[in-house]
Amino acid sequence: MKNLFVLLSCICCFSCKPSIQQIDLSGTWEFTTDTSQWNQSLILPGSVTSNRLGEDISMSTPWTGTIVDSSFFFADKYAEYRTAENFKVPFWLQPEKYFRGEAWYKKTVEIPQNWDKYDVMLTLERCHWDTELWIDGSYAGSGHSLGTPHRYLLTQWLTPGKHELLLKVDNSLKTVNPGINSHSVTDHTQGNWNGVIGKIALEALPQIRINHLDIFPDIDHKKVKVELEALNSTSTAQEVTFKMEVGGRAFEKSQTLPTGTSPVYAEIEMGDSILLWDEFHPHLYQLNVHLSGTDGKELSHCSEQFGMRKLEVVQNHILINGRKVFFRGMLDCAAFPLTGYPSMDKEYWVKMFTNCRNHGLNHVRFHSWCPPEIAFQVADEMGFYLQIECSSWANQGITIGDGTSLDQFIRDESERMVREYGNHPSFCMMLYGNEPSGEKSTPYLADFVTHWKEKDTRRLYSTAAGWPNLPINDFLNDPTPRIQGWGQGLTSIINAEAPRTNYDWSNYVQQFNQPVISHEIGQWCVYPDFKEISKYTGLMKAHNFEIFRDDLKKNGMIHLADSFLLASGKLQALCYKADIEAALRTPDFGGFQLLGLYDFPGQGTALVGVLNVFGEEKGYISPEEYRQFCNTTVPLARLPKLIYTNNESLTASVEVAHFGDKQLSNPKLGWILSTDDGKTIGKGQWNANQISIGNNISLGNINFPLSGITEPKQLSLKVYVNDFENEWHIWVYPSTPRNQYADNDILVTNSLDNKAKEVLEKGGKVLLSLPKGKLRADMGGDIQIGFSSIFWNTAWTLGQAPHTLGILCNPHHPALSQFPTNYYSDYQWWDAMSYSNAIEMDKLAKGAQPIVRVIDDWFTNRSLGLITEFKVGKGKLVLSGIDFWQKMDERPAARQLLNSLKAYMSSEQFHPVQEIKSEDLQQLY
Repeated sequence: MKNLFVLLSCICCFSCKPSIQQIDLSGTWEFTTDTSQWNQSLILPGSVTSNRLGEDISMSTPWTGTIVDSSFFFADKYAEYRTAENFKVPFWLQPEKYFRGEAWYKKTVEIPQNWDKYDVMLTLERCHWDTELWIDGSYAGSGHSLGTPHRYLLTQWLTPGKHELLLKVDNSLKTVNPGINSHSVTDHTQGNWNGVIGKIALEALPQIRINHLDIFPDIDHKKVKVELEALNSTSTAQEVTFKMEVGGRAFEKSQTLPTGTSPVYAEIEMGDSILLWDEFHPHLYQLNVHLSGTDGKELSHCSEQFGMRKLEVVQNHILINGRKVFFRGMLDCAAFPLTGYPSMDKEYWVKMFTNCRNHGLNHVRFHSWCPPEIAFQVADEMGFYLQIECSSWANQGITIGDGTSLDQFIRDESERMVREYGNHPSFCMMLYGNEPSGEKSTPYLADFVTHWKEKDTRRLYSTAAGWPNLPINDFLNDPTPRIQGWGQGLTSIINAEAPRTNYDWSNYVQQFNQPVISHEIGQWCVYPDFKEISKYTGLMKAHNFEIFRDDLKKNGMIHLADSFLLASGKLQALCYKADIEAALRTPDFGGFQLLGLYDFPGQGTALVGVLNVFGEEKGYISPEEYRQFCNTTVPLARLPKLIYTNNESLTASVEVAHFGDKQLSNPKLGWILSTDDGKTIGKGQWNANQISIGNNISLGNINFPLSGITEPKQLSLKVYVNDFENEWHIWVYPSTPRNQYADNDILVTNSLDNKAKEVLEKGGKVLLSLPKGKLRADMGGDIQIGFSSIFWNTAWTLGQAPHTLGILCNPHHPALSQFPTNYYSDYQWWDAMSYSNAIEMDKLAKGAQPIVRVIDDWFTNRSLGLITEFKVGKGKLVLSGIDFWQKMDERPAARQLLNSLKAYMSSEQFHPVQEIKSEDLQQLY
């Protein structure tokens, strides 16, 4: 049995496809979960659940994946979704049916008479995932790969005539557990499906054939090295000739092949005019190998595409073909909402990589899974750099390096993946997987990297995404360099420090001798788009979205759903801009990997994409806008602040990150400062003979006095390098706000004391500003507000701050006439959000409509007020959750907002409609 496993492991890594004939086995198969009865059928390629077989979803569904927030199983708010007729889970997309365990697939085949002189192989392109096979009742072997085809050499069983194939597929993780949250198997993303997809076929193979082909480009010496594995399954040695051709160059070699496998080595000169492969010029070559006998008759042939490229690390920089490269990447987390399993269609992958390119990206990390062959092919053609992982996230219930079956699986899986996909130039990096745990994980992963660096130099290697940072790594996937780290809450740069754009990660990365590619930056959430629900026309349903929508409707705000989406989306995009620009400003940085460009459907529902899970825009940022700050060439301004008073000067040092195809000669460089109505108030130009490849390339400085701005203004600073533009919003307020009201006409107070009540009873005006931290917990005081959007989501992080998604307002409301704003959070709201309480309006006054709302988490959907007006008896009140008391001499934005509110309260437009009693306001404290 042991020898059989070794043979089958080799077969599973077969890479050339020299079949003479094949029998397509796609179509109807008999199916059962109990071999004592066969009364069902299904269609392959497909899965049990894509065929609408399996069990109904229920409280006992054996999900594969950690559920951090288990409140669904007992909380009253979810009771209506725990009924059989209306069962809906909030954790992830929900399949119509579910199946986990052993499934049996049976089909009768007829082998042609002329196949008696060939080897017969069964190819199952993508299985999920453990397979075992019987032919006419006889055991024929097993397969255990998650990321490569399962192939069975069946010559001794499949003689000419009829035969029964019986295939068992087991998705229960009992043979190997790669980690229940691994994107290769988890219900958080593609789903733990059971089935076979892609090519399903029997193939007749020559008995003397090319069994495998490895191509090693050598651009320094302008040649390719070929390592070929030939197989002779006859009983006698054979004299053969290999003829190889690529790019008009040919090589010929004769050799004796004994029975079994034999290595064949060759080097082919490529000439002086080789075409290199990279993101700008994805030139591909095709190597054709012909194997013939002594009579000159062709016995076998093989064709493989490859690219002439060289990846290396030199002085902390990653170079491709000798040129610095900056990896601008996103994560692909294996989310396939229509099928519940990976797409095998070229159109899907073309769309995905096109979306990436349209948003300025050149790199994709496949988080704890390996995509199918077609993904590599499209990436080759389009010029994308791929990070591939060996199907595991050994954390939360499983470890790596501690002697479990997973250790050997990772070794074997990496060998299978490199053998299957190693010639693809897009296959640029390989890691074990994601964020490992285990007492012995470090030495195990160090050995993993050492092994591959010695064996195959065609790509770069690192231990794991996230950690550990070991000296043996070619590069590091490190989670530290980002504007919001896991667990930082309101202490992160974007939430704890006033808005600026002059920071980078140089102090952190300089401690390492390898390039750093920041791990899973972003994770900024947006409110759900409920219009998306109707798009789930396949296996998966967005019942999580339906739960959130129902809750919003119950709370009387369904009419605001689209506004919440757009406003939170604008803030999300702003957060991504800050994250990406910080990476681009960092000297000697390797790049970043976004989480993400697409939404992540699981882990509590992480709506972190500017594109939905179908790769469609949501309406609040275009690819063109995104490319301003994420592209091959990005102008960058280091601004010490974004909020000014008019007795200051706007200062900035301006630079560019340029990782284009070549240096820029005599570029057009300059800046423009304009008002929000498009009027230019300042501009300048710089001169440069050339801009080389790299970042931190200085263009010049800006020093513009703001004394000429007498009214509060939102300005736009635009910097351009040829046709590449980037811009930042800047706010200028009068150093001394101009009073447009009578101070003695408005009482500004921090409590509804007797004096405030007296003013209201007499028909006066009160501005009640709650000091931060003084709001009762059950009135919203337990809601942690920061400037940024929610990080990942509150369900998976167990309530990690911040808990909200920015503000929503009518920018034309007269209360904001002296505080320039749009309808969403921009940096002028950083101060207000940092010194604020979110008031639960329905607990205070049901149906109250705030002037400025705070957008709540979609799990709670509370009506939250930041600024609200009320009629109190004869008086008029503005209730502010913003603290206008602390450090006001240091808060120009707060002073200006307060001035704007007072101006409104002094105007004839101040006529609150919503009534509230003064005693009701007492419950705020």
